[in-house]
Amino acid sequence: MIRLLNSARHLHSSTTRQAVSELSIPVPWGDIRGQVWGPAHGYPVLCLHGWSDNCGTFKNLIPLLPKECRYVAVDLPGHGRSSHRPPGVLYSFPLYVMDVRRVIDALQWNKFSILGHSMGGNVGTMFSSLYPEMVDSLVLLDTGGFLPFEEKEIPGIMKRGFEEMLQFEKQAKEKLKVYTYEKSVERLIAANPSLSEQSAQTLLERGLSQVEGGLVFSRDFRINLTNVGRITLGQSLVMLSKIQASVLVVLAEDGLVKQYPRFEKSYSALLQAHLDRNHKVVTVPGDHHIHLNKAEAVAPLVSDFLQNKVLSQSADQTNQQTSKL
Repeated sequence: MIRLLNSARHLHSSTTRQAVSELSIPVPWGDIRGQVWGPAHGYPVLCLHGWSDNCGTFKNLIPLLPKECRYVAVDLPGHGRSSHRPPGVLYSFPLYVMDVRRVIDALQWNKFSILGHSMGGNVGTMFSSLYPEMVDSLVLLDTGGFLPFEEKEIPGIMKRGFEEMLQFEKQAKEKLKVYTYEKSVERLIAANPSLSEQSAQTLLERGLSQVEGGLVFSRDFRINLTNVGRITLGQSLVMLSKIQASVLVVLAEDGLVKQYPRFEKSYSALLQAHLDRNHKVVTVPGDHHIHLNKAEAVAPLVSDFLQNKVLSQSADQTNQQTSKL
């Protein structure tokens, strides 16, 4: 594992108290950055954040999870400290899946688990359906795995995304708005009401860049454009059927579905599909960022799941192999 992380330019960060290391993986347009927790030979878990967040979203949760795991949390392209996509390129779920594959190839992981929040859970679910043999377990935090749209909506969504991109490119030379730190916290909370002030500050550790006169948000504002890579409920259910991993879905009572009631019907169908496949679905009190705001409410569920579905089975296999020697 040390050799594998060296191949991905594994660098020590200043936060040695928490045994966190910085990760940088070269990609054709720059780097995918992230952080690493846990022992070099620990069971690999890839952590994928939600839309407009960064890998700091797992800062409070990971220290409460099993110490036997190696947690790699990445800033998806256009987020945190990772490079923005090249000019003229849209952000979409399929491209994020390809980014995950790039990360996995760099780490040389053959089998691993995925822990994903919101959009990161959607990306992780899509990856798990396309590469089912690679994913042992999948933990979804306040997402059912997809955000389905009706067929009749998709042409309009695609057109809107294209038009927004063209308009953005005409305005791309405009200067980014500069904030004080206090104003940047206010701005982030205004855009994400489920964030506590402390959680907003945690995300801004990787979400701000210093410029002359103050601070700017480091994320690529193209992520705010309409995502053209949408799929229907039928397509979502087909993709779910391809997953071989054990799945844990942790929903927040005041989370995504309550914020967007229009998805309630399709989410009910997704959750039923999970239950039909013997996946575990749990609802906890809290909001969309419950894993960051109150990590202790989520950690026992995730820890027990990893322990029972991955770590104990891995230990059994090791014991069986040892007994044959």
